Amino acid sequence: MLTKVVFLDRDGTINRDSPDYIKSRQEFEFLPGSLEAVKNLTQNGFTTIVITNQSAVPRKLISLKELEAVHNMMIDAAARHDGEITDIFYCPHMPEDGCDCRKPEPGLIYQAREKYLIDLSAAVMVGDSARDIECARRAGCGRAVLVQGGLENDAEKELKARQVRVDYVAKDLLEAAAWIVKNHKLEKAS
Repeated sequence: MLTKVVFLDRDGTINRDSPDYIKSRQEFEFLPGSLEAVKNLTQNGFTTIVITNQSAVPRKLISLKELEAVHNMMIDAAARHDGEITDIFYCPHMPEDGCDCRKPEPGLIYQAREKYLIDLSAAVMVGDSARDIECARRAGCGRAVLVQGGLENDAEKELKARQVRVDYVAKDLLEAAAWIVKNHKLEKAS
């Protein structure tokens, strides 16, 4: 059973988000430090899995083929930087579809748990929105880290209003990864 797993949101956490959606490889831009963060997690023995809502697909803004190309590009870029993205799970539904895989619902994390036999109580979810943190809590992830700088600047306030606990607030994914690695080492030492 995998116990060192980090779930990462995509848009706003790994790459720049856009109110107009990321519709192609050309529009995809890694955030500073995100590839270094994946490398840090990989080199410290963490399995990194991306969990992302992609309603641009049913909106016909991006094809499944192009979405797969974007995801393959991400995996290849991480590998070139000595990091590994083990898998990418995405929800291809609209918010109003009522599926169980669109964050904040935990369906994507449950799919990953089934495929990789993950101990969710030891897993960490990192994202830039309140729905990412809510997803982590609904799935039973041991920790949830909020990164700042995405499109949702009020995520902390939203979480506080809903009484959803966040374990750490980082300025970016690089800081979040350092916190995850440090805290895992502290847990092992105690």
